[in-house]
Amino acid sequence: MNLITSRDNPQLKAWRRLAQDSTAYRKVGQYWLEGDHLCRAAVERGVRPLQVVLTESFWAEQGPSWAGLSDKVFVLPDALFATLSGLESPARMGFVVAWQAVDQVLPRASTVVLDRLQDAGNVGAILRCASAFGYRQVLAIKGSAALWSPKVLRAGMGAHFGLHLVESVSVDDVATLQVPVLTTSSHEGPFLHELLQRGTLKSNCAWVFGHEGQGVSGALMALASQKVRIAQPGGEESLNVATAAAICLHASATAMP
Repeated sequence: MNLITSRDNPQLKAWRRLAQDSTAYRKVGQYWLEGDHLCRAAVERGVRPLQVVLTESFWAEQGPSWAGLSDKVFVLPDALFATLSGLESPARMGFVVAWQAVDQVLPRASTVVLDRLQDAGNVGAILRCASAFGYRQVLAIKGSAALWSPKVLRAGMGAHFGLHLVESVSVDDVATLQVPVLTTSSHEGPFLHELLQRGTLKSNCAWVFGHEGQGVSGALMALASQKVRIAQPGGEESLNVATAAAICLHASATAMP
């Protein structure tokens, strides 16, 4: 166990960068997980941290149960840990985990395509839905929120560790998919519930969800084999993209093969 007490410790500065810079993981090849729930979810999926970082109070309560996960265990005063955390209410422990970019697109996998979604909360929520409803792969078009940023990781609640995640993909990459591509539209195509009633909704497919303001790009719309509307009898103009994704992904996951 290594005790750190100085605010000027270089290791502390490196952790702070990972915890507070949304794209630092791409440069460093490591990402930051904070909180025992998220760290436990990672361990359950086979993730092993490079470093375990604990507050003194957490070390006193649970230190031995976490110390065996890495040969590099660091303990900080609670107040010092709070200076590196990106949370309003800091957790009391975190992991540093190795990261490597994934480039391969799985052409036959059930897929979610994120078209320039920029809100980290929306992206994380959609990853969580994708994992919950049995989707294997998520492709993020360039311009989307960084998938392994601390905010997206927190919103994903552990979903990352069961998904094949590819960042900075192009429209050409999406075109290599060998499953039907479906997009949502506010004014084109049949209603989702009608497709379910007819038994024509695809279960193994790729759903595309677009930018919060601009929607799905024209280039991706052109790849769609089906454009789908979500009935909104209450009369709202549109749905939050994460809400729309949950509805669509659940519908496909429960559709007949």
